[in-house]
Parts: sequence; structure tokens; C-alpha cells
Amino acid sequence: MTEDAMNDRQVLLSGGTSAAGRAAARALLAAGARVIVVGHDPAKLDELRAELPEVQTEVCDLTDETAVAGLAQRLHESGRIDGILHLVGGWRGGGGLAGQSDDDYRFLERSLTALRHVSRAFDEDLRASDAGRLAIVSSTVVNRPLAGGANYATVKAASEAWTRAVAQGYAKAARDAGTELTSAAVIFRVKELAGLEEKLADAYAGLWAQDAASVNDSVIDLTGS
Repeated sequence: MTEDAMNDRQVLLSGGTSAAGRAAARALLAAGARVIVVGHDPAKLDELRAELPEVQTEVCDLTDETAVAGLAQRLHESGRIDGILHLVGGWRGGGGLAGQSDDDYRFLERSLTALRHVSRAFDEDLRASDAGRLAIVSSTVVNRPLAGGANYATVKAASEAWTRAVAQGYAKAARDAGTELTSAAVIFRVKELAGLEEKLADAYAGLWAQDAASVNDSVIDLTGS
């Protein structure tokens, strides 16, 4: 990859109105990418655009498959998506195993549902790109789940499994076509994201400086790195 590997690439930040999304947007813009931030709250998107007017914003319920399909159709008018950083998340937990309510699980499950919809809607884009990059933010609790966070750990583990399946799909498509692997799906793990927003942003933008084969299906621990 050359130094201008991100120049004019189109990158989507799903659920990107958080501090992590803003940090990622700044890093990607600085690298020359075109950034699209998708969220469900118009007010938060307006605040982001006021801070970063170069960013394109889109209102979409990412847990709604039909809405995501419509989003993909709109965005394809301006070109292919070369990257996705999935930032839909949240935390609910505590109370031991007995405290793991279905309401809390359904809230947390939104992140996995959104990941499934977004990665499927833009799968062809990322596989066709000469440097497609998909990444999620997971948690170190996947390695040591606790009873009070069982719902959370379960959703994060499922999200990792989905992302690894996406990675296998990239590898298989390249292998079947007899071409070089150009797309990669990556898992970033953190103990907690607060305080690591800039590190996450730099790590994600840095994926374009690495060959896809070296990072596809990898787990990168930002807490200990």
C-alpha cells in the first residue's frame, strides 16, 4: 500500500455519532477519505456535521433491513463503499446471571443485528474494492465472560463470529477467483472504549497501510497494544 492508499476512498461509520465516531471521522478525513456517518438521531448527526462539515451524514435505523437496503441504494449513487467501521454498541448488565433480562439482551442485540444488515448490504462493495476494510469493536470480556455481563459477552462473541465469517467469505471469494485477497475484516478488542477513541481511529485508518492478507480475520487488542 502507498501513502495515499486512502485518498478518495468512501468509508462508512455505522453508529458514528459517538466520541469514537468523531475521532475516526477526523482520522479518515485527514488521510484523504470521504466519510459517511450513519445514525438514527438527526440531532446528533447535525451536531457532528457542524463540527465536521466535510462529513456526509445519513439517518437510518440500522436494525431495519429494508432501511439499510435503501441506504445502500442511495450511497451507491456516489460510488462504492471501501470501508465500514461498525460502532453501534452500548452496555447493559449487572445483577449476576439472574439479572440478565431479556429487555437488556434485546437492547444489546441491536449491535449484532445492525452489523448483519450493514455487512450484507455492502458485502459486494467491500469484496470488489481493491482495499475493502470492515472492522468492529469488541470486548476483552469475550475471553473471560462474567455472570453479570453474560448478555453483553454473548452479543460480542456472536459479533466476532459474524465478522470472522465475513473474513472467510473474503478469502474464499479471492481464492475461488484466483486473485489476490484485497479485502479484510478485523476485530478490535478493548476493555473499555473510553480513552481509546484516538487509538481506535488510528488503528482503523492504519488498516489501509497493510496488505489485506496480513490483517484479514485478525483480532487486535487495543487495550494491551
